[in-house]
Amino acid sequence: MPLASIPSPSSGEFDLPGPLPAVHAYGLTLLVAIIAAIWLTSVRWGRREGDLDLILRVAVWGVAAGIVGARLYHVVTSWSDVPDPKWKGAFEVWEGGLGIWGGILFGVIVGAIVVKRSGGSVLRAMDAVAPGLLLAQAIGRLGNWWNQELFGKPTDLPWGLEIDDAHNQDYASGTTFHPTFLYELLWNFVGVVVLIVVSRRWRIRPPALFSLYVAWYTFGRFFEEQLRVDPSSEFWGMRLNAWVSLLLFIASSLFFIWWQLYDRQLPRAALPRPRRRQDKRAPAMAVPRARVRGRR
Repeated sequence: MPLASIPSPSSGEFDLPGPLPAVHAYGLTLLVAIIAAIWLTSVRWGRREGDLDLILRVAVWGVAAGIVGARLYHVVTSWSDVPDPKWKGAFEVWEGGLGIWGGILFGVIVGAIVVKRSGGSVLRAMDAVAPGLLLAQAIGRLGNWWNQELFGKPTDLPWGLEIDDAHNQDYASGTTFHPTFLYELLWNFVGVVVLIVVSRRWRIRPPALFSLYVAWYTFGRFFEEQLRVDPSSEFWGMRLNAWVSLLLFIASSLFFIWWQLYDRQLPRAALPRPRRRQDKRAPAMAVPRARVRGRR
C-alpha cells in the first residue's frame, strides 16, 4: 500500500431520522450538478424578462430526457452490468450506470424542441448551455466516488484511490487504483474555464462553442478510457467508449473548423461595446438678432 492515498466513502447512503428513506449520495450529487448547470446557464443566457422561465423549462424537460437517454445507453451497451432481476435493475439509476452519450443526446434534442417552440434561437441556446453541461459532468463524477465505481488500473501513486474489497473482486486487498473520477472532474473544470474565456474573447458562430465543448470532453475521455478497468464492450482491442470519444472528437473538431470558415472568416476577437462620444467642440456662439429699427 502506498504511503498516501485517497480514501473512499464507507457507504453511498445517508440515513435520515425517523421513517424517512435513506438519501443516496449518487442522486444527491446529480441534483447539485443540475442546479450548478442551471445557475451557470442562466448567467450566460441573459437576464431579460422570461429568460429564467425558459431556462427552467429547458432544464426540467432536458434533464428528464437526459436521464432516460443516459440510462438507456448504459442498459443497451452494458447489459451484463445491470443488476438482477434485469427488469428491476434497469430502473435503479441511484446505483449508478448512466451513459453520458445518451444523456447529452436526448437532453439536447428535447431542450432544443422547448427552445424552438418558445421562439428562441436553438444554436445560441446550445452555446449558452455548453459550459453548464461540462460543469454538471464535473460535479456528477463525484457520484462515482461515492459508489466506488469506474476506477482505473492499479497504481502506487500518492493519489491512488482506495476501494473496499466488496467493490474490488479482481485485485488483492489493499490495492489502490487510478482515481479516474478525479481526473475527469479536474479536466472538466478546466474545460469550463476555457469555454467561458473563448466565448468572451472571440466571436464564434453558434453552435461552435458547443462543438468545442464536445471536442474538449471527448479528448480527455479518450485517455481516461485507457485507464479504466470496469467491464466494457471492446472492438478491435479498444473499449467502446474510447471509440465513441475518438469519433466524436474528430467530428466536433472538424465541424468547429468548417463552421468558422463557412463565411471565410476566422474567429475574431470580440470588440468592446462602443461608447458614446462626447462632443468636445466649443458650443456655437449664439448670434444676436439684429435690431431692425422701424420708421416712426
